[in-house]
Amino acid sequence: MGVPRDGDLMNGVCGLNLKSCSGFMLKTTPKVGCPSLRVRASVSSPQKQYSSKTTQVKSGEEVQIAVLGASGYTGAEIVRLLASHPQFHIKVMTADRKAGEQFGSVFPHLITQDLPNLVAIKDADFSNVDAVFCCLPHGTTQEIIKGLPKQLKIVDLSADLQLRDINEYAEWYGHSHRAPELQQEAVYGLTEVLRDEIRNARLVANPGCYPTSIQLPLVPLIKAKLIKLSNIIIDAKSGVRRGVKEANLYTEIAGGIHAYGIKGHRHGLSEAAKSKVTISFTPNLICMKRGMQSTMFVEMAPGVTAGDLYQHLKSTYEGEEFVKLLHGSTAPHTRHVVGSNYCFMNVFEDRIPGRAIIISVIDNLVKGSSGQAVQNLNLMMGLPENTGLQYQPLFP
Repeated sequence: MGVPRDGDLMNGVCGLNLKSCSGFMLKTTPKVGCPSLRVRASVSSPQKQYSSKTTQVKSGEEVQIAVLGASGYTGAEIVRLLASHPQFHIKVMTADRKAGEQFGSVFPHLITQDLPNLVAIKDADFSNVDAVFCCLPHGTTQEIIKGLPKQLKIVDLSADLQLRDINEYAEWYGHSHRAPELQQEAVYGLTEVLRDEIRNARLVANPGCYPTSIQLPLVPLIKAKLIKLSNIIIDAKSGVRRGVKEANLYTEIAGGIHAYGIKGHRHGLSEAAKSKVTISFTPNLICMKRGMQSTMFVEMAPGVTAGDLYQHLKSTYEGEEFVKLLHGSTAPHTRHVVGSNYCFMNVFEDRIPGRAIIISVIDNLVKGSSGQAVQNLNLMMGLPENTGLQYQPLFP
């Protein structure tokens, strides 16, 4: 599967050199023996005032939030989640094309919330803001974050900061990066895997939905050498996102599945051809409002069983609030995580000897985007990471 998103070496961990775009990319080092695990996780010498030690939030203390790009789905989902957050208070909301409008007129389902009017980014006042959720489109975020006050904590939900190598960024996105220094500072925000690095970060690059649903099950198994680094096949299906594209029109996707990025989606593995990892990845749009299912076909290491994979994932995520292993032969379904920050997964024995099937499901707008962003900012501000995120899934 080929994609953009880079990572620094996690000291003392024996596993895989993991990169990612919007989150997911795997690559091995030419080292003999145990390969290293690389995840974008470190912050490059941040100034002292950026340290989370100086921004620990006391119980009951309000954190003033700016939501940039509030008129998109991820921005609206941030607003919905923060409606139940006891300490995050929205101070600034931007939407250039909707500037001057009330947020409730753009998203009537949130009309009950006491929110500031939308403003253009150029008119936003950050003087009383503590932290920013940046929900802007890919390619527009770099220069905007570069110009924000340096004391702000920032979670970026675009793909702009997900590749440390600016040459790879140019290859995938068709233009040079405009703020390469931010690439070096940004920490990759896969919360359950990089919790300590996120806690001490000023700037976090939030993973996308495909990488989140894929990395949560695969990273622990790769680190433990329970699966081979070859012949990994991933079939991922997602609900449709907001965007004026022909492929997103109801008449284009209704009644069927729409495969895209077949030869090279950015969430695939651009380094796969140069490494020992062989991953095939195809994303698909399906006609549903929310949800994502990733089905992963893996080859197990000699002597390893599907039960071993299950037990390792169960022990890895034991005690985690938002990642759950289902019991027995229960298959994860997207309808069981809608509206929540959960990732449900399970492992099944394949009919082909020596192979296993792993299925994971998330709400692509929550755990795959805005929910994980809130989880990360909670950590960055010294709050319990589940604060404001204890919504149970909506069913039926």
